[in-house]
Amino acid sequence: MVSKVKRLGKETLIYGTSTILARMLNFFLVPFYTYYLITSDYGVIATVFAFMALFNIIYQYGMDQAYLRFAEDEKTKDTFSTPFLAVCGTSVLLSVLIYFFSPVLASVLGIGANNAYLIKYCVFILAFDALNIVPFAKLRFEHRAWHFVLVRSASIIVNVGGNICALAFFNWGVKGVFAAGILASLTSLILLIPVVKESFVFKFDKNLFKQMFKFSWPFIPAGLASILVNVIDKPLLSHLTSLGDVGVYQANFKIGIFMMLIVSMFDQAWRPFFIQEAKEPNAKQTFAEIFTWAFALLGWVFLGLSLLMPLIIQTNIFGLNLINRAYWGGLKIIPFVVGGYFFYGCYINFMVAPVLTKKTTVLMKITLLGAATSILVNILLVPHLGIIGAGWAIFTSYFVMALALFIFGQKNYKIDYEYKKIFLMALFIVVLFFGGNYFGCLPTYKSYVSKIILLCLYPLIVFLILQGKKPKLLFKLFRKDIKK
Repeated sequence: MVSKVKRLGKETLIYGTSTILARMLNFFLVPFYTYYLITSDYGVIATVFAFMALFNIIYQYGMDQAYLRFAEDEKTKDTFSTPFLAVCGTSVLLSVLIYFFSPVLASVLGIGANNAYLIKYCVFILAFDALNIVPFAKLRFEHRAWHFVLVRSASIIVNVGGNICALAFFNWGVKGVFAAGILASLTSLILLIPVVKESFVFKFDKNLFKQMFKFSWPFIPAGLASILVNVIDKPLLSHLTSLGDVGVYQANFKIGIFMMLIVSMFDQAWRPFFIQEAKEPNAKQTFAEIFTWAFALLGWVFLGLSLLMPLIIQTNIFGLNLINRAYWGGLKIIPFVVGGYFFYGCYINFMVAPVLTKKTTVLMKITLLGAATSILVNILLVPHLGIIGAGWAIFTSYFVMALALFIFGQKNYKIDYEYKKIFLMALFIVVLFFGGNYFGCLPTYKSYVSKIILLCLYPLIVFLILQGKKPKLLFKLFRKDIKK
């Protein structure tokens, strides 16, 4: 048992590291894009990437999950070949349809018929990525974590290097970004050919496919709903404002990746933990205490990113800024995006109830509710507030999801959370946030110092709250220091 736990921990660390590497390298492309692309071009890229995120779900339709499920019961080559051939066939069919209807799709997305050729580029990325999923699943099933990470890392490096070469050296503009994407996806597929050869036979088992598809199809609506919350704002913005605004919005939206990374890392550890801990007699008390500490940590990260990132972005270092000045108009959306991911962290905490009660269908319903909220708020606010309206949409959608899951949880698996402590921390976070923004009008160095002092004050106050002390004790401490 100990060896199995160690292996799980090792593989989690390896996979987690590769995920962080992927997201961080993609984030580092953001400043690069802002200096080599005008805002409208970046807006086109963001909108098309949103389209690709949605169609990735359709292209793959959960076949990697189906392989993992059925490979456990029947370790034959048919178990690999059937989903692999199925994905090959559907990828070709979907790609042909999208290729010929690219002008229509470009119009629907709001990027203009002149950019329809980018949709045609997308079909290659979508198809290659779909062909990669079953071989990648095979590596995971066989616990070949390092092989998985090496292939994925190679693809990431090719993508980053391809972007730099295409934009900085060849001056290919928008098409260079998609050319780099095609090359990166193709690199993965080529490196996975030996993995395919190990198990592939040209045989398609219809009965097996029916069973696999029956298992995998629910991943389509669930996946689409989840992706919609994150990407629906881009095509909506392209219709309600302009592609230039979409580009400004996307560049600043990416700052939220730091909060998302923390939430994702917590998620990886949290799910197996609460499933195992549920058997303990004081499980609910443990879950309540963990939520309090998670709330405290996420609140600190929210404050740090919201207060400091706009300053960091505008600070000139060796004649350059982190993001080109042309994109600074979107700095005000950073707190909304980070705040949205804060509530997503709360949502992850509340997953205890549906998982332990085995009522996981509610997750898809709540995610659809989040997507509907995002669409509604975008339509209502963007015409009046511009990209700030889109910021409110991402914030509101995750808040609604967290609230809905909390209500479900209290009805089906009631946990007595530490409401008083959470309320005091929430109040303190709000006070520090507005206080920090008040100091934003000071000269840069004074603003830095003031905000850092506030961020240092946060853990001290939170410590007193978590220990059950009253915040006024802190002021007594300050008065004693003054008297001394």
